[in-house]
Amino acid sequence: MKIESVRWKNISCELKKPFITSLRTLNLLEVIQVEVITDTGLKGTGGCAPTAAITGETEASLKGALEHISRLITGEDCSSLEPLLYSIGKSMAGNTSAKSALDIALHDLFTKSCGLPLYRYLGGRGECIRTDLTISLNSPADMASDALEYFNEGFREFKLKVGKDPMDDIERILAVRKALGPEAVIRIDANQGWSARDAVKVINESQKAGAGLDFAEQPVAAADIRGMRYVRENIGIPLVADESVFSLTDAFRLIEAEAADGINIKLAKCGGIAEAVKIANLAEAAGVFCMTGCMMESHAGVSAAAHFATAVRNVKYADLDVPLLCKTKTEDGGVEYRGADIYFSQNPGIGLNI
Repeated sequence: MKIESVRWKNISCELKKPFITSLRTLNLLEVIQVEVITDTGLKGTGGCAPTAAITGETEASLKGALEHISRLITGEDCSSLEPLLYSIGKSMAGNTSAKSALDIALHDLFTKSCGLPLYRYLGGRGECIRTDLTISLNSPADMASDALEYFNEGFREFKLKVGKDPMDDIERILAVRKALGPEAVIRIDANQGWSARDAVKVINESQKAGAGLDFAEQPVAAADIRGMRYVRENIGIPLVADESVFSLTDAFRLIEAEAADGINIKLAKCGGIAEAVKIANLAEAAGVFCMTGCMMESHAGVSAAAHFATAVRNVKYADLDVPLLCKTKTEDGGVEYRGADIYFSQNPGIGLNI
């Protein structure tokens, strides 16, 4: 079985509400669906999205990277997965979302050829996982209202986007806690928006006022490992790294510096499932827990991340709510959402009906 061609196309869908973080605002989900097609007619599907503020990739750069890597793998035997994944990883520096799209498509293709769901290939049982629900960065009143709307629909785990003015962020956190009461689990994600000292101030003052935070994510700039360690040493809740960890090497440096309690692994950030598994295993050996998140990306990408999350033991949390924020699904099939619960089928691959 050989790769005959690789093709891609743009997909978009409306969001229910604008998605706002300290880094960017999105009103429309725009993604690239990628297909790897073999000489037998079997296809594998993946996806990526331009996230210039985080990965540095634009739509144009994604398509350029896909074109470059596609030339390298077209005509290659895909009955063995590892050599192809290695070639993709070494094909060019950076461009992790483009690499991830092809990594996912090849995993989808290979597990289809084996007749296995992706989670089975990764060693899992496809047990239901639960995602948190992201509340975009807005005024305290708007964030409390948005969170309460989802709480009344049955959601209980929330990630609040913060990282603007520190005093306003405290108000945002406390407004949501007041609206939801003690039953809700609340996490915060500053997306690199604070200084280390401001992060400590926001978290500790919020906790003293009764915020009851579960953990905090990426308070300072991605490269500020010393700042991450300072925050971790001066707060009383776990600290999770996101943008600080793109690769296995990044994870090693962060762990060695004792700068985080957890790592948010995103396939688009690390280049796909192959690297994600390595990061999770390294973190487990070091006693660092993992969560699996996603970019604002396609259902293909989120489905692959969910398969990874249910299969890998050290993934303790899931932040895979993008399909819940969209008015429609970007692709048919894949994982199924029933409220915050994510279910898996026995269909081979990642389960898309394409």
